Amino acid sequence: MPQERLPVRTIREVLRLKNEGFSNRAIARVCQVSNSTVGEYLEKAKQAGLSWPLPEDLEEETLYQRLFLEKGTSAQPLALRAPDWAEVHRELAKRGVSLRLLWQEYREKNPDGYGKTQFGEHYQRWNQAHTNTMRLPHKGGEEMEVDYAGMTLPIINPETGEIAQAQVFVAVLPASSYIYAEIQPSQELVHWLGGHVRGFEFFGGVPKILRPDNLKSGVKTPNRYEPELNPSYQELAEHYQIAVLPARVRRPKDKASAENSVQNVERWVLAPLRNRSLFSLGEANRAIAPLLAALNQKEMQHLGKSRLELYKELDQPALRPLPERPYEFAIWKNAKVSIDYHIVFEGHYYSVPHTLVRQEVRIRASEGMLQIFHHGTQVAIHVRSKTLGRFSTRAEHMPAHHRFVLNADGNWFQQEAEKIGPHTAAYFTVLLKSRAFPQQAYRTCLGILDLARKHAHARMEIVCERLLPAHLLSYKDVKAELERLAVTLPAEPLPVHENVRGQSYYH
Repeated sequence: MPQERLPVRTIREVLRLKNEGFSNRAIARVCQVSNSTVGEYLEKAKQAGLSWPLPEDLEEETLYQRLFLEKGTSAQPLALRAPDWAEVHRELAKRGVSLRLLWQEYREKNPDGYGKTQFGEHYQRWNQAHTNTMRLPHKGGEEMEVDYAGMTLPIINPETGEIAQAQVFVAVLPASSYIYAEIQPSQELVHWLGGHVRGFEFFGGVPKILRPDNLKSGVKTPNRYEPELNPSYQELAEHYQIAVLPARVRRPKDKASAENSVQNVERWVLAPLRNRSLFSLGEANRAIAPLLAALNQKEMQHLGKSRLELYKELDQPALRPLPERPYEFAIWKNAKVSIDYHIVFEGHYYSVPHTLVRQEVRIRASEGMLQIFHHGTQVAIHVRSKTLGRFSTRAEHMPAHHRFVLNADGNWFQQEAEKIGPHTAAYFTVLLKSRAFPQQAYRTCLGILDLARKHAHARMEIVCERLLPAHLLSYKDVKAELERLAVTLPAEPLPVHENVRGQSYYH
Protein backbone atom coordinates (compact mmCIF):
# COMPACT_ATOMS: atom_id res chain seq x y z
CA MET A 1 0.00 0.00 0.00
CA PRO A 2 1.27 3.57 -0.63
CA GLN A 3 2.42 5.48 2.43
CA GLU A 4 -0.23 8.16 1.73
CA ARG A 5 -3.76 7.81 0.35
CA LEU A 6 -4.01 10.65 -2.18
CA PRO A 7 -7.12 12.40 -3.48
CA VAL A 8 -8.07 11.58 -7.07
CA ARG A 9 -7.18 15.12 -8.15
CA THR A 10 -3.63 14.66 -6.85
CA ILE A 11 -3.30 11.24 -8.53
CA ARG A 12 -4.35 12.79 -11.83
CA GLU A 13 -1.77 15.58 -11.36
CA VAL A 14 1.02 13.05 -10.64
CA LEU A 15 0.25 11.18 -13.88
CA ARG A 16 -0.04 14.40 -15.89
CA LEU A 17 3.29 15.82 -14.67
CA LYS A 18 5.06 12.51 -15.29
CA ASN A 19 3.68 12.47 -18.81
CA GLU A 20 5.20 15.96 -19.32
CA GLY A 21 8.62 14.72 -18.30
CA PHE A 22 8.96 15.94 -14.69
CA SER A 23 11.14 13.93 -12.32
CA ASN A 24 9.61 12.14 -9.35
CA ARG A 25 11.30 14.58 -6.99
CA ALA A 26 9.91 17.60 -8.87
CA ILE A 27 6.42 16.05 -8.91
CA ALA A 28 6.68 15.44 -5.15
CA ARG A 29 7.47 19.13 -4.54
CA VAL A 30 4.61 20.34 -6.76
CA CYS A 31 2.04 17.96 -5.25
CA GLN A 32 3.43 18.33 -1.71
CA VAL A 33 3.80 14.61 -1.15
CA SER A 34 6.79 12.38 -0.46
CA ASN A 35 9.07 11.22 -3.26
CA SER A 36 8.46 7.58 -2.39
CA THR A 37 4.67 8.08 -2.62
CA VAL A 38 5.03 9.46 -6.15
CA GLY A 39 7.10 6.43 -7.13
CA GLU A 40 4.59 4.02 -5.63
CA TYR A 41 1.61 5.62 -7.38
CA LEU A 42 3.39 5.61 -10.72
CA GLU A 43 4.19 1.94 -10.24
CA LYS A 44 0.57 1.19 -9.26
CA ALA A 45 -0.65 3.03 -12.37
CA LYS A 46 1.76 1.08 -14.58
CA GLN A 47 0.58 -2.26 -13.11
CA ALA A 48 -3.03 -1.24 -13.65
CA GLY A 49 -2.36 -0.16 -17.25
CA LEU A 50 -3.20 3.47 -16.49
CA SER A 51 -1.45 6.41 -18.15
CA TRP A 52 -2.12 10.03 -18.96
CA PRO A 53 -4.59 11.15 -20.13
CA LEU A 54 -7.00 9.12 -18.04
CA PRO A 55 -10.36 8.21 -19.61
CA GLU A 56 -12.88 11.01 -19.05
CA ASP A 57 -15.57 8.58 -17.91
CA LEU A 58 -13.30 6.93 -15.32
CA GLU A 59 -15.10 7.29 -11.98
CA GLU A 60 -13.32 7.88 -8.71
CA GLU A 61 -14.35 4.51 -7.22
CA THR A 62 -13.17 2.63 -10.31
CA LEU A 63 -9.81 4.46 -10.30
CA TYR A 64 -9.16 3.49 -6.69
CA GLN A 65 -10.17 -0.10 -7.36
CA ARG A 66 -7.77 -0.40 -10.29
CA LEU A 67 -4.90 1.20 -8.43
CA PHE A 68 -5.23 -0.82 -5.24
CA LEU A 69 -5.67 -4.32 -6.57
CA GLU A 70 -3.99 -6.59 -4.07
CA LYS A 71 -1.46 -9.14 -5.29
CA GLY A 72 -3.01 -12.40 -6.32
CA THR A 73 -6.46 -10.97 -7.04
CA SER A 74 -8.17 -11.97 -10.21
CA ALA A 75 -8.72 -9.68 -13.13
CA GLN A 76 -12.50 -10.17 -13.13
CA PRO A 77 -14.58 -7.00 -13.46
CA LEU A 78 -14.13 -5.09 -10.22
CA ALA A 79 -17.74 -3.94 -10.10
CA LEU A 80 -18.75 -7.58 -9.62
CA ARG A 81 -16.46 -7.90 -6.59
CA ALA A 82 -17.53 -4.68 -4.86
CA PRO A 83 -20.06 -5.28 -2.07
CA ASP A 84 -23.33 -3.39 -1.70
CA TRP A 85 -22.09 -0.67 0.64
CA ALA A 86 -25.64 0.39 1.57
CA GLU A 87 -26.30 -3.18 2.71
CA VAL A 88 -23.00 -3.18 4.64
CA HIS A 89 -24.10 0.05 6.31
CA ARG A 90 -27.46 -1.44 7.34
CA GLU A 91 -25.86 -4.63 8.64
CA LEU A 92 -23.41 -2.64 10.77
CA ALA A 93 -26.36 -1.07 12.57
CA LYS A 94 -27.36 -4.47 13.94
CA ARG A 95 -26.19 -5.28 17.44
CA GLY A 96 -23.01 -7.38 17.55
CA VAL A 97 -22.16 -6.93 13.84
CA SER A 98 -18.66 -5.60 13.10
CA LEU A 99 -16.90 -4.52 9.92
CA ARG A 100 -14.47 -7.42 10.30
CA LEU A 101 -17.34 -9.95 10.39
CA LEU A 102 -18.89 -8.45 7.25
CA TRP A 103 -15.53 -8.58 5.47
CA GLN A 104 -15.11 -12.24 6.40
CA GLU A 105 -18.57 -13.04 5.03
CA TYR A 106 -17.77 -11.04 1.90
CA ARG A 107 -14.50 -12.95 1.29
CA GLU A 108 -16.28 -16.28 1.69
CA LYS A 109 -18.42 -15.33 -1.29
CA ASN A 110 -15.61 -13.46 -3.12
CA PRO A 111 -12.26 -15.18 -2.42
CA ASP A 112 -10.52 -12.78 -4.82
CA GLY A 113 -12.26 -9.69 -3.40
CA TYR A 114 -10.95 -6.81 -1.29
CA GLY A 115 -8.50 -7.37 1.51
CA LYS A 116 -9.56 -6.35 5.01
CA THR A 117 -7.84 -2.95 4.86
CA GLN A 118 -9.24 -2.12 1.42
CA PHE A 119 -12.69 -3.24 2.47
CA GLY A 120 -12.63 -0.84 5.42
CA GLU A 121 -11.22 2.06 3.42
CA HIS A 122 -13.75 1.71 0.61
CA TYR A 123 -16.60 1.56 3.13
CA GLN A 124 -15.36 4.67 4.91
CA ARG A 125 -15.23 6.58 1.62
CA TRP A 126 -18.79 5.46 0.81
CA ASN A 127 -19.92 6.38 4.31
CA GLN A 128 -18.38 9.83 4.08
CA ALA A 129 -19.93 10.49 0.68
CA HIS A 130 -23.42 9.36 1.73
CA THR A 131 -23.71 10.33 5.39
CA ASN A 132 -21.34 13.31 5.78
CA THR A 133 -19.64 11.60 8.69
CA MET A 134 -16.75 9.21 9.24
CA ARG A 135 -18.47 7.63 12.24
CA LEU A 136 -19.75 4.08 12.04
CA PRO A 137 -23.55 3.78 12.07
CA HIS A 138 -25.46 3.63 15.34
CA LYS A 139 -26.53 0.28 16.70
CA GLY A 140 -30.23 -0.51 16.55
CA GLY A 141 -32.15 0.38 19.72
CA GLU A 142 -29.13 2.00 21.33
CA GLU A 143 -29.88 5.74 21.26
CA MET A 144 -32.65 8.29 21.04
CA GLU A 145 -31.72 11.87 20.19
CA VAL A 146 -34.07 14.73 21.10
CA ASP A 147 -34.23 18.42 20.28
CA TYR A 148 -36.58 21.29 19.44
CA ALA A 149 -36.93 22.51 15.87
CA GLY A 150 -35.81 26.02 15.08
CA MET A 151 -39.10 26.66 13.29
CA THR A 152 -42.27 27.23 15.28
CA LEU A 153 -45.90 26.76 14.31
CA PRO A 154 -48.37 29.67 14.71
CA ILE A 155 -51.52 28.81 16.66
CA ILE A 156 -54.44 31.26 16.46
CA ASN A 157 -56.65 31.87 19.47
CA PRO A 158 -60.16 31.59 17.98
CA GLU A 159 -61.64 33.96 20.59
CA THR A 160 -59.08 36.78 20.59
CA GLY A 161 -57.28 36.27 17.30
CA GLU A 162 -53.91 36.33 19.10
CA ILE A 163 -51.15 34.21 17.56
CA ALA A 164 -48.89 32.07 19.77
CA GLN A 165 -45.80 30.36 18.41
CA ALA A 166 -45.95 26.68 19.35
CA GLN A 167 -42.76 24.63 19.73
CA VAL A 168 -41.93 21.49 17.75
CA PHE A 169 -40.40 18.61 19.74
CA VAL A 170 -38.41 16.09 17.68
CA ALA A 171 -37.05 12.66 18.68
CA VAL A 172 -35.17 10.24 16.42
CA LEU A 173 -33.68 6.75 16.59
CA PRO A 174 -30.32 7.29 14.78
CA ALA A 175 -29.88 3.69 13.55
CA SER A 176 -32.97 3.92 11.33
CA SER A 177 -33.52 7.70 11.34
CA TYR A 178 -37.12 6.97 12.39
CA ILE A 179 -38.69 10.26 13.56
CA TYR A 180 -41.26 11.30 16.14
CA ALA A 181 -42.52 14.89 16.34
CA GLU A 182 -45.22 16.74 18.26
CA ILE A 183 -46.44 20.31 18.74
CA GLN A 184 -46.09 21.75 22.26
CA PRO A 185 -47.13 25.08 23.81
CA SER A 186 -43.63 25.82 25.13
CA GLN A 187 -40.25 24.36 26.00
CA GLU A 188 -41.07 24.25 29.70
CA LEU A 189 -40.02 21.20 31.68
CA VAL A 190 -43.47 19.59 31.83
CA HIS A 191 -43.80 19.66 28.01
CA TRP A 192 -40.16 18.64 27.44
CA LEU A 193 -40.51 15.52 29.59
CA GLY A 194 -43.97 14.79 28.23
CA GLY A 195 -42.46 14.70 24.73
CA HIS A 196 -40.00 12.04 25.88
CA VAL A 197 -42.77 9.89 27.39
CA ARG A 198 -44.90 10.08 24.24
CA GLY A 199 -41.79 9.49 22.10
CA PHE A 200 -41.05 6.23 23.93
CA GLU A 201 -44.67 5.17 23.40
CA PHE A 202 -44.49 6.07 19.68
CA PHE A 203 -41.32 4.00 19.23
CA GLY A 204 -42.82 1.17 21.27
CA GLY A 205 -39.81 0.74 23.54
CA VAL A 206 -36.87 2.32 25.35
CA PRO A 207 -33.29 2.63 24.05
CA LYS A 208 -30.17 2.44 26.23
CA ILE A 209 -29.03 6.04 25.76
CA LEU A 210 -30.86 9.36 25.61
CA ARG A 211 -28.95 12.20 23.98
CA PRO A 212 -30.53 15.67 24.42
CA ASP A 213 -29.15 19.08 23.66
CA ASN A 214 -27.97 21.15 26.64
CA LEU A 215 -31.45 22.64 26.95
CA LYS A 216 -32.08 24.33 30.31
CA SER A 217 -35.27 22.32 30.77
CA GLY A 218 -33.27 19.10 30.85
CA VAL A 219 -29.71 20.02 31.83
CA LYS A 220 -29.39 22.16 34.95
CA THR A 221 -25.64 22.80 34.64
CA PRO A 222 -24.00 22.14 31.23
CA ASN A 223 -20.55 20.59 31.52
CA ARG A 224 -18.46 18.76 28.95
CA TYR A 225 -17.72 15.83 31.22
CA GLU A 226 -20.35 15.77 34.02
CA PRO A 227 -23.45 17.80 33.09
CA GLU A 228 -25.91 18.13 35.98
CA LEU A 229 -29.42 17.05 35.02
CA ASN A 230 -32.62 18.68 36.16
CA PRO A 231 -33.96 16.53 39.07
CA SER A 232 -37.17 15.75 37.19
CA TYR A 233 -35.18 14.73 34.10
CA GLN A 234 -32.97 12.52 36.26
CA GLU A 235 -36.08 10.93 37.74
CA LEU A 236 -37.42 10.19 34.25
CA ALA A 237 -34.09 8.57 33.34
CA GLU A 238 -34.24 6.36 36.43
CA HIS A 239 -37.87 5.42 35.75
CA TYR A 240 -37.00 4.20 32.25
CA GLN A 241 -33.54 2.94 33.28
CA ILE A 242 -31.93 4.98 30.52
CA ALA A 243 -28.58 6.77 30.49
CA VAL A 244 -28.75 10.50 29.65
CA LEU A 245 -25.66 11.72 27.78
CA PRO A 246 -26.22 15.37 26.77
CA ALA A 247 -24.49 16.62 23.65
CA ARG A 248 -21.46 18.76 24.31
CA VAL A 249 -21.91 22.51 24.00
CA ARG A 250 -21.35 23.68 20.41
CA ARG A 251 -20.81 20.09 19.20
CA PRO A 252 -23.70 19.51 16.74
CA LYS A 253 -22.14 16.23 15.52
CA ASP A 254 -22.84 14.74 18.95
CA LYS A 255 -26.50 14.66 17.90
CA ALA A 256 -26.13 14.79 14.12
CA SER A 257 -29.20 12.59 13.61
CA ALA A 258 -31.40 14.98 15.58
CA GLU A 259 -30.04 17.97 13.64
CA ASN A 260 -30.76 16.22 10.33
CA SER A 261 -34.19 15.04 11.50
CA VAL A 262 -35.13 18.56 12.58
CA GLN A 263 -34.31 19.77 9.06
CA ASN A 264 -36.44 17.02 7.54
CA VAL A 265 -39.36 17.81 9.87
CA GLU A 266 -39.11 21.50 8.97
CA ARG A 267 -38.96 20.69 5.25
CA TRP A 268 -41.53 17.90 4.93
CA VAL A 269 -43.87 18.44 7.90
CA LEU A 270 -43.91 22.11 8.90
CA ALA A 271 -43.35 23.83 5.55
CA PRO A 272 -46.44 22.21 3.93
CA LEU A 273 -48.55 23.75 6.72
CA ARG A 274 -47.19 27.29 6.28
CA ASN A 275 -50.40 28.61 4.67
CA ARG A 276 -52.83 26.70 6.86
CA SER A 277 -54.57 28.32 9.85
CA LEU A 278 -54.46 26.21 13.00
CA PHE A 279 -56.56 27.05 16.05
CA SER A 280 -55.40 24.60 18.74
CA LEU A 281 -52.52 22.33 19.68
CA GLY A 282 -54.73 19.31 19.14
CA GLU A 283 -55.58 20.43 15.61
CA ALA A 284 -51.88 21.09 14.93
CA ASN A 285 -50.84 17.61 16.10
CA ARG A 286 -53.56 16.02 13.99
CA ALA A 287 -52.33 18.02 11.00
CA ILE A 288 -48.71 16.89 11.27
CA ALA A 289 -49.53 13.18 11.84
CA PRO A 290 -50.05 12.18 8.16
CA LEU A 291 -47.10 14.33 7.04
CA LEU A 292 -44.84 12.67 9.62
CA ALA A 293 -46.04 9.23 8.55
CA ALA A 294 -45.28 10.06 4.91
CA LEU A 295 -41.78 11.24 5.85
CA ASN A 296 -41.07 8.00 7.71
CA GLN A 297 -42.39 5.93 4.79
CA LYS A 298 -40.41 7.85 2.16
CA GLU A 299 -37.49 5.90 0.70
CA MET A 300 -34.04 7.26 1.52
CA GLN A 301 -32.14 7.25 -1.77
CA HIS A 302 -28.70 6.46 -0.35
CA LEU A 303 -29.99 3.43 1.59
CA GLY A 304 -32.77 2.22 -0.67
CA LYS A 305 -35.21 1.78 2.22
CA SER A 306 -37.59 3.97 4.21
CA ARG A 307 -37.13 5.00 7.83
CA LEU A 308 -40.10 2.82 8.78
CA GLU A 309 -38.59 -0.24 7.10
CA LEU A 310 -35.23 0.31 8.80
CA TYR A 311 -36.98 0.90 12.14
CA LYS A 312 -38.74 -2.47 11.89
CA GLU A 313 -35.48 -4.12 10.84
CA LEU A 314 -32.99 -2.47 13.20
CA ASP A 315 -34.55 -0.58 16.10
CA GLN A 316 -37.82 -2.28 16.96
CA PRO A 317 -36.27 -5.70 17.75
CA ALA A 318 -33.54 -4.12 19.91
CA LEU A 319 -35.57 -1.66 22.02
CA ARG A 320 -36.21 -2.58 25.64
CA PRO A 321 -39.88 -2.93 26.67
CA LEU A 322 -41.77 0.01 28.15
CA PRO A 323 -42.36 -0.06 31.93
CA GLU A 324 -45.81 -1.00 33.20
CA ARG A 325 -46.66 2.65 33.88
CA PRO A 326 -45.34 5.75 32.11
CA TYR A 327 -43.34 8.33 34.02
CA GLU A 328 -45.51 10.77 35.97
CA PHE A 329 -44.21 14.32 35.85
CA ALA A 330 -43.19 15.76 39.21
CA ILE A 331 -41.76 19.11 40.32
CA TRP A 332 -38.84 19.24 42.76
CA LYS A 333 -38.45 22.30 44.96
CA ASN A 334 -36.62 23.35 48.13
CA ALA A 335 -38.57 24.85 51.05
CA LYS A 336 -37.96 26.01 54.62
CA VAL A 337 -40.19 24.76 57.42
CA SER A 338 -42.03 27.62 59.15
CA ILE A 339 -42.42 28.05 62.91
CA ASP A 340 -45.80 26.33 62.70
CA TYR A 341 -44.13 23.19 61.18
CA HIS A 342 -45.74 23.74 57.76
CA ILE A 343 -44.24 24.37 54.34
CA VAL A 344 -46.08 26.27 51.63
CA PHE A 345 -46.38 25.01 48.06
CA GLU A 346 -48.44 26.90 45.48
CA GLY A 347 -50.43 28.70 48.17
CA HIS A 348 -51.36 25.63 50.24
CA TYR A 349 -49.81 24.67 53.59
CA TYR A 350 -48.57 21.13 54.33
CA SER A 351 -47.37 19.87 57.70
CA VAL A 352 -44.06 18.16 58.49
CA PRO A 353 -42.79 16.78 61.82
CA HIS A 354 -42.48 19.72 64.23
CA THR A 355 -38.84 18.78 64.96
CA LEU A 356 -37.94 20.14 61.50
CA VAL A 357 -38.93 23.74 62.25
CA ARG A 358 -36.63 26.22 60.43
CA GLN A 359 -34.87 23.43 58.51
CA GLU A 360 -34.57 22.98 54.75
CA VAL A 361 -36.61 20.21 53.13
CA ARG A 362 -37.11 18.98 49.56
CA ILE A 363 -40.56 18.84 47.94
CA ARG A 364 -41.61 16.41 45.21
CA ALA A 365 -45.02 17.35 43.83
CA SER A 366 -46.72 15.12 41.27
CA GLU A 367 -50.21 15.62 39.89
CA GLY A 368 -51.95 13.99 42.86
CA MET A 369 -49.34 13.64 45.61
CA LEU A 370 -46.90 15.81 47.53
CA GLN A 371 -43.90 14.19 49.21
CA ILE A 372 -41.47 15.95 51.55
CA PHE A 373 -37.89 14.77 52.08
CA HIS A 374 -35.23 15.71 54.63
CA HIS A 375 -31.67 14.63 53.86
CA GLY A 376 -33.03 12.18 51.30
CA THR A 377 -35.53 10.52 53.68
CA GLN A 378 -39.25 10.95 53.18
CA VAL A 379 -40.69 12.64 56.29
CA ALA A 380 -44.22 13.47 55.11
CA ILE A 381 -46.69 12.70 52.35
CA HIS A 382 -49.94 14.51 51.55
CA VAL A 383 -52.62 14.45 48.91
CA ARG A 384 -51.86 17.45 46.73
CA SER A 385 -54.40 20.24 47.14
CA LYS A 386 -55.12 23.12 44.74
CA THR A 387 -57.07 25.08 47.40
CA LEU A 388 -55.26 28.31 48.28
CA GLY A 389 -54.80 29.34 51.87
CA ARG A 390 -55.85 26.03 53.39
CA PHE A 391 -53.86 23.65 55.58
CA SER A 392 -53.16 19.94 55.28
CA THR A 393 -52.07 18.96 58.79
CA ARG A 394 -51.36 15.50 60.19
CA ALA A 395 -51.78 15.00 63.94
CA GLU A 396 -48.50 13.10 64.32
CA HIS A 397 -46.59 16.12 63.01
CA MET A 398 -47.83 18.41 65.81
CA PRO A 399 -46.16 18.95 69.20
CA ALA A 400 -48.19 17.56 72.10
CA HIS A 401 -49.55 20.92 73.26
CA HIS A 402 -50.85 21.72 69.72
CA ARG A 403 -52.55 18.46 68.81
CA PHE A 404 -55.86 19.34 70.37
CA VAL A 405 -56.03 22.31 68.00
CA LEU A 406 -56.23 20.04 64.97
CA ASN A 407 -60.01 19.76 65.09
CA ALA A 408 -60.56 23.07 66.83
CA ASP A 409 -62.25 26.08 65.29
CA GLY A 410 -62.00 29.83 65.92
CA ASN A 411 -63.96 29.46 69.19
CA TRP A 412 -61.03 27.70 70.86
CA PHE A 413 -58.63 30.55 70.01
CA GLN A 414 -61.22 33.06 71.22
CA GLN A 415 -61.49 31.26 74.57
CA GLU A 416 -57.69 31.21 74.98
CA ALA A 417 -57.50 34.94 74.22
CA GLU A 418 -60.20 35.72 76.83
CA LYS A 419 -58.00 34.07 79.47
CA ILE A 420 -55.37 36.74 78.75
CA GLY A 421 -57.72 39.73 78.81
CA PRO A 422 -60.49 41.64 77.01
CA HIS A 423 -58.15 43.57 74.68
CA THR A 424 -56.49 40.33 73.52
CA ALA A 425 -59.91 38.74 73.02
CA ALA A 426 -61.03 41.71 70.91
CA TYR A 427 -57.77 41.51 68.93
CA PHE A 428 -58.36 37.80 68.18
CA THR A 429 -61.97 38.45 67.14
CA VAL A 430 -60.87 40.94 64.48
CA LEU A 431 -57.87 38.80 63.48
CA LEU A 432 -60.00 35.70 62.80
CA LYS A 433 -62.45 37.74 60.68
CA SER A 434 -59.69 39.50 58.71
CA ARG A 435 -58.76 36.45 56.60
CA ALA A 436 -60.71 35.01 53.70
CA PHE A 437 -60.78 31.76 55.63
CA PRO A 438 -60.47 31.66 59.45
CA GLN A 439 -57.99 28.78 59.13
CA GLN A 440 -55.54 31.17 57.49
CA ALA A 441 -55.34 33.03 60.82
CA TYR A 442 -54.76 29.92 62.95
CA ARG A 443 -50.97 29.93 62.55
CA THR A 444 -50.89 33.63 63.52
CA CYS A 445 -53.05 32.94 66.59
CA LEU A 446 -50.78 30.07 67.64
CA GLY A 447 -47.74 32.32 67.36
CA ILE A 448 -49.34 35.06 69.47
CA LEU A 449 -50.36 32.52 72.12
CA ASP A 450 -46.74 31.33 72.26
CA LEU A 451 -45.68 34.95 72.87
CA ALA A 452 -48.27 35.21 75.65
CA ARG A 453 -46.56 32.31 77.44
CA LYS A 454 -43.31 34.30 77.52
CA HIS A 455 -44.70 37.71 78.54
CA ALA A 456 -46.98 38.99 81.28
CA HIS A 457 -50.64 39.11 80.36
CA ALA A 458 -50.72 42.80 81.26
CA ARG A 459 -48.20 43.59 78.57
CA MET A 460 -50.10 41.51 76.01
CA GLU A 461 -53.19 43.55 76.86
CA ILE A 462 -51.31 46.82 76.30
CA VAL A 463 -49.93 45.63 72.97
CA CYS A 464 -53.30 44.41 71.66
CA GLU A 465 -54.98 47.62 72.74
CA ARG A 466 -52.41 49.66 70.79
CA LEU A 467 -52.37 47.53 67.62
CA LEU A 468 -56.07 46.94 67.13
CA PRO A 469 -57.08 50.51 66.12
CA ALA A 470 -54.27 50.55 63.55
CA HIS A 471 -55.47 47.18 62.20
CA LEU A 472 -51.99 45.69 62.60
CA LEU A 473 -52.96 42.04 62.73
CA SER A 474 -49.90 39.83 62.49
CA TYR A 475 -47.52 37.84 64.65
CA LYS A 476 -44.65 40.13 63.63
CA ASP A 477 -46.60 43.23 64.68
CA VAL A 478 -47.29 41.78 68.15
CA LYS A 479 -43.70 40.64 68.63
CA ALA A 480 -42.24 43.99 67.54
CA GLU A 481 -44.60 45.97 69.83
CA LEU A 482 -43.69 43.73 72.80
CA GLU A 483 -40.01 44.47 72.16
CA ARG A 484 -40.66 48.26 72.02
CA LEU A 485 -42.72 48.03 75.17
CA ALA A 486 -39.88 46.31 76.99
CA VAL A 487 -37.70 49.40 76.39
CA THR A 488 -40.22 51.94 77.76
CA LEU A 489 -41.63 49.98 80.74
CA PRO A 490 -39.66 48.86 83.81
CA ALA A 491 -38.61 45.24 83.99
CA GLU A 492 -41.25 42.80 85.11
CA PRO A 493 -40.86 42.05 88.87
CA LEU A 494 -39.57 38.66 89.90
CA PRO A 495 -42.15 36.36 91.45
CA VAL A 496 -42.10 36.08 95.27
CA HIS A 497 -40.57 32.76 96.31
CA GLU A 498 -38.83 31.46 99.43
CA ASN A 499 -35.73 30.53 97.44
CA VAL A 500 -35.31 34.04 95.99
CA ARG A 501 -32.67 35.98 97.99
CA GLY A 502 -33.35 39.62 98.86
CA GLN A 503 -30.83 42.48 98.76
CA SER A 504 -30.14 42.11 102.52
CA TYR A 505 -28.57 38.70 101.78
CA TYR A 506 -25.56 40.40 100.20
CA HIS A 507 -24.79 42.82 103.13
